[in-house]
Amino acid sequence: MFYDLGMRVEYREEPCKAALNRVKGMPFEWSLNPYMGCVHRCTFCYVRAFERRADRPSDDRYGTSIRVKVNVAEVLRRELARPSWRNEGVVIGAATDPYQPAEGHYRLTRACLEVLRDAATPFSIITRGPLIVRDIDVLVEASRCAPVSVTFSVPTVDDDVWRTTEPGTAPPRQRLRALKLLVDAGVRASVGMAPLLPGLSDHPSQLERVVEAAREAGACGVWANLLYLRPGTREHFLACLARDWPEVLPDYERLYDGRAYLAKSDAQPARDEVRRLARAHGIGDRRPEPLRPPRRDEQLSLLSA
Repeated sequence: MFYDLGMRVEYREEPCKAALNRVKGMPFEWSLNPYMGCVHRCTFCYVRAFERRADRPSDDRYGTSIRVKVNVAEVLRRELARPSWRNEGVVIGAATDPYQPAEGHYRLTRACLEVLRDAATPFSIITRGPLIVRDIDVLVEASRCAPVSVTFSVPTVDDDVWRTTEPGTAPPRQRLRALKLLVDAGVRASVGMAPLLPGLSDHPSQLERVVEAAREAGACGVWANLLYLRPGTREHFLACLARDWPEVLPDYERLYDGRAYLAKSDAQPARDEVRRLARAHGIGDRRPEPLRPPRRDEQLSLLSA
């Protein structure tokens, strides 16, 4: 255990019994999180809801205590070696950013990527952390073994909205520069505009600025989703809203009255606009030299050579 006194963050080095977590109700089968807790401390983070459900702090204390799974790569290697493992897709970063600052010291995410590469296991990464460029070499090697993709979360390029709602993250333009480096290396990287915040980051002109920036960086795709507020996230986010943008608080209380999700009629226009903008700006896979795993016939040819 040690403390980052500058950030007032406690890092707890604790071994884990399992690395992979089975996921239900999501478009992927397994998740992997080398850390638990996140110093990014985004006001809208949906993980706050899970923290509250587990009787852990979901308020301003969230992100001040980080669990570091010091043996996660070794456990992952054993799990992938089991006869029962079916080489299903793994998502890294579904519950906490794998490239938050602690990764610069512990390098657990990199170690896990090396294990996934060695096992030719498909994986996707979700991050706000430009530190990922450190691992371009492993991502390139892994992309030649199995499908690999990276999604950079860039809900806005508005400096005021970013600074206020994502206080511990790197600037959006830094994330986009990191995306460009990955794409130039042949790694598939896209932009996830999530969560869009009604009245703060979902105006058509704001959406277009993000899509334009994504196109300039070479993003292979762009998608969007709206804020959802489950208990734990809801209380914290609305308290921050009352402090930072009190004029829009009544709108949120009306839009999310008794609901975690926006009504489809309120959410769909922004999603549709992002899809329209993506088409209009020619968003697509424009990697100079796309990396891909060998086809089945190529694999057989290599084995018989």
